[in-house]
Amino acid sequence: MTVLVVCLSWFLAACDQKQTTALYSSQINTQQTMNWVLDPHADLIWDSSGFVVTAQGVQNLAPSTDEEWDAVRNAAASIVEAGNLLIMPHHAQGRDAWIGHSRGLQFTGMELLKAAENRDAQALFDLGGQLYINCQSCHDQYLDLAAQERLN
Repeated sequence: MTVLVVCLSWFLAACDQKQTTALYSSQINTQQTMNWVLDPHADLIWDSSGFVVTAQGVQNLAPSTDEEWDAVRNAAASIVEAGNLLIMPHHAQGRDAWIGHSRGLQFTGMELLKAAENRDAQALFDLGGQLYINCQSCHDQYLDLAAQERLN
């Protein structure tokens, strides 16, 4: 009986210990995450809204088929999760403003999901602008800093 109590105590103590190792393992750096994960999906959002006016006429860029709206939905979901990835410690590095920009991606991505589900071309256009502002404000704060760090 004593052995059982001791073993049970060890087991419970082991279960009570906090996880000290991360459950994730990032294999690409922040620049690669931006270029390969976030940018292609942001570009799809921007390429799917607004109008192009030429001498030949006006082209509406809004999705018009189920497949095009599905692509917007998929891009929006990827933007939400890219925001989540960028909050991970090796990207965020404890920077509150970085985390704020990343949460902005999550919020805008969720709103883009709603726009895609509702097939709302005007909301898609407006949220594309919001996405651009979020991206640009982060770049203004961190992109030059990253370039300077690479030069040093």
